[in-house]
This record gives sequence, C-alpha cells and structure tokens, in this order.
Amino acid sequence: MLHEKLKDFHIILGSGSPRRHYLLNELGIEYEIRVNNDLEETYPARLSRQEIPVYLAELKSTAIMKEVPRDTLLITADTIVWLDGKVINKPKGRADAVNILNRLSGNMHEVLTGVCLRTAERMHSFHATSRVWFARLDVKEINYYIDQYKPFDKAGAYGVQEWIGYIGIEKIEGSYFNVMGLPIQKVYHELKELLGE
Repeated sequence: MLHEKLKDFHIILGSGSPRRHYLLNELGIEYEIRVNNDLEETYPARLSRQEIPVYLAELKSTAIMKEVPRDTLLITADTIVWLDGKVINKPKGRADAVNILNRLSGNMHEVLTGVCLRTAERMHSFHATSRVWFARLDVKEINYYIDQYKPFDKAGAYGVQEWIGYIGIEKIEGSYFNVMGLPIQKVYHELKELLGE
C-alpha cells in the first residue's frame, strides 16, 4: 500500500487551497501546509496550455524549498482555465468575475492542473485535463453566485463543488476532482510510481 511508503516521509503540500487540503485529507495522507505568498506566477509566452500549469507547479515547488531534505516529499500544484486559446485567471474583482462567467456561460472550457512531486532524489511532474460544459447562465444567476460565494480565489471564477456547479455544469469529460483543483486519483497513482510501490 502507498500509505506504508508515505510513512517514511514528512509530506508538505505547497498550497493554500482549501479544495486541495480537502482532497489530500480524503486520501488519508498526513501533511504540513507551506505556502510562498511572495511568488509571482508568471510563465514564458511560448508554453503550450499543457505546459503552463506544470511550469507553475514546478515554480511553486522551488519557491517553497530550494532543496528537499531526504525524508521529505513536497507536493505542489497549479490549475488554469483555458477558453478560446487563452488562460482565464482568477478574477481581479467583481466586475471581472461577472465577465468571466459570462464568457464561460453556454461554452466548453478546459481545466488543466499541473502537479509537481519532489523528493531529495527525484522530481516528477505531470498534468491532467478536464473539459467542462456550462449551460447558459442568466445575469441573475451569475450575480447571485458571485455575491453569495465570492469566487475571487478561483481560476475561472467558479468552484465546481459550489452552487454554480450544481445548476450550471451540464457535462464534464475527465476528472471531476481535477476541476476542483487536484486530480487526486492521478496523484495517488503517480505517487505509487514515484516511490516504487
């Protein structure tokens, strides 16, 4: 079992996201949270959409810890929303959140999460992609969601596990948990491979 292997490690999750905390908790893994709030999340313009979240996950990893001690496993992740050939970032404010949700309404977008797993010996990075179809949302629904849930810390200005997900998402192709912020099933299997399970 993976849990036996993980007992040899002090696990650090380099993320302040409550959704990632929840998913790792549900996997039954004990970990410490460590975040570098000074990191500027920028990336080269030449990167493909699959490369962007992986690059940012690796950037977060080295910002939190330049060298990983022998008994430590560091997990970092980054999620982006991709629509019409562009990254949709976290909203800058209420008006931006309204604009983003209007753009997602009635359309399909992609959610891509990059994950970086690091020990003293190895660094292993990967990504997961999910495609999400939104029904057409009306202005009242968008305003209600933003005012009630304040999704300003979320890429794409929404949380799939919140009210907007219940009433707005028609279909997901790929991992639901990836849309939440961490493709937890893939993380589990990639950890098994990394640790030789």
